[in-house]
Amino acid sequence: MLHIGVTGGIGSGKTIFLKVWEEHSVPVVYADDLAKELMVTDDALREEIAAQFGSEAYHTDGSLNRSYLARVAFKQGRIDELNKLVHPVVFRELEVRRKKAEHDGALLFAHESALLLTTDDSTMCDVVILLASSTEERVKRVTERDKVGLEEVQSRMKKQPDFDKLAARADLLVRNDGSVEDLKRKAEKLMKEFEGIAQHSGRK
Repeated sequence: MLHIGVTGGIGSGKTIFLKVWEEHSVPVVYADDLAKELMVTDDALREEIAAQFGSEAYHTDGSLNRSYLARVAFKQGRIDELNKLVHPVVFRELEVRRKKAEHDGALLFAHESALLLTTDDSTMCDVVILLASSTEERVKRVTERDKVGLEEVQSRMKKQPDFDKLAARADLLVRNDGSVEDLKRKAEKLMKEFEGIAQHSGRK
């Protein structure tokens, strides 16, 4: 089995790319979604977050108070503090899911993370793919997708890594400057190539 990491900035097309793989039954984990899930379901993590960020981090029904955490973590400059709590738990669960995929006989296992090239997560991947688009194109996609203004999109981008500077750390760069169908074709082509490599290398 090959473990493929996929990264890129907001609006770069990561989700569209990986949805193609999911449609072909490739196990895919989205790091942000997994983190949000574990922040609610992992009791030890819940306790640590509440201890460091206050009981307001959770609603009375037990759900995550995302607006409060975002306000405290981002606006008070404590995002690294939050990541240090969440990241190890996500990493551990990611490894559990990777092993399950391998046990189930999957040829490929993929996980998406915007922080892949800035953490040790990349060391667990056989291949790291960076999806890249021009800033203008990414802004256009996000404003249309999320119905938000330019200022909001630029604010989100500033909170993400500088992928131009990190590009050399990726194993493969995929340009996404065309249509959605173009990206889907690239995704399917690469998926088949990696499946072929996994089959011929015996990495099942």
